[in-house]
Parts: sequence; structure tokens; C-alpha cells
Amino acid sequence: MITDWLLGRRRIEVEVAMDIEQTGESFHAHAIPQGIEIHPGDVVLVHGAPAHIPFGTRTTYTARGTVIRGGWLDRHLTPIAALLELPELYEVGFMPKECTP
Repeated sequence: MITDWLLGRRRIEVEVAMDIEQTGESFHAHAIPQGIEIHPGDVVLVHGAPAHIPFGTRTTYTARGTVIRGGWLDRHLTPIAALLELPELYEVGFMPKECTP
């Protein structure tokens, strides 16, 4: 908590709309905080989210969450970190066209 105060972070309790799907068509989990806009450097913690749902199901529900607003340093370092991590997205295992059967 003291580091949050020193870095200018603050905590806000909000409701979070959850959409979780584990099917053959899609595998995703979306958590959308309600009534608040998320900025670079912010962190959203969802309380009470399920750790597992059965295959072939999709659930939507509302949970409680905490938004930790990023301080000045977080807001400015996030875009820089995103640019530095961007090349990791390029390392995807696509096969060259001549190797496909």
C-alpha cells in the first residue's frame, strides 16, 4: 500500500461484467469494468472469477473488481513497455507457404 501511495496509485471498487467461453469456436475471458474508463498503466483485479468452466459452455455474470489507477510513472512506462514487447507477437508459428502439404 505504501508503494501505491508513493507512486500515486489509487484503488477504486467497481462491478465487472464477465464473459467467459470455452467452446470449439472460441476460448476467451473478457472482464469489462462498469462505469469507469481504463487508461494505460491501470490494473483490474477481478474478485470471485471462476477458475474453470466446462468445455462447451459460455457464461456471463457480474463480479466485484478493483481498479488500481496507474500513477504518473505507470502511465508513461506502459506505452514504452508495449513497444518493446511488440516483437514477441511476431514470433508466431506460421509455416511457410512452400511447406504446406
